[in-house]
Amino acid sequence: MIVRTTAEITGTERDVAGEGWRSKRIVLGGDGVGFSFHETTIEAGTVHEFHYRHHVEAVWLIEGEGTLTDLDNGATYELVPGSMYLLDGHERHRLEVRSTMRMMCVFNPPVTGQEVHDSDGVYPLVAATTIGG
Repeated sequence: MIVRTTAEITGTERDVAGEGWRSKRIVLGGDGVGFSFHETTIEAGTVHEFHYRHHVEAVWLIEGEGTLTDLDNGATYELVPGSMYLLDGHERHRLEVRSTMRMMCVFNPPVTGQEVHDSDGVYPLVAATTIGG
């Protein structure tokens, strides 16, 4: 049985941050359960392009609002609290954040730690900019 709080993760190697985002890695690959589980916060007024080439990801938005765009086909989706989206085709996507988002994310195969991305879609972030800039 694994029992953790996000408070005990804060400030540890499981507390990962980048430009405009922060991810608390509650469950990682080393925990041996076959998936990883994160609480991620993404700041208002930012735009992020993601490509999880090696992962399937399910996201449940708890707080905040924004727009999700599939960069392969141009489809857009408005996200509000309670929205869920599943990236099962390794879609390149853009997230435009209007109000700070807090989301729960599940990855399979599991993330193992503080992965650093590259432009070929290795976890987690391809680019970040500020809306309007």
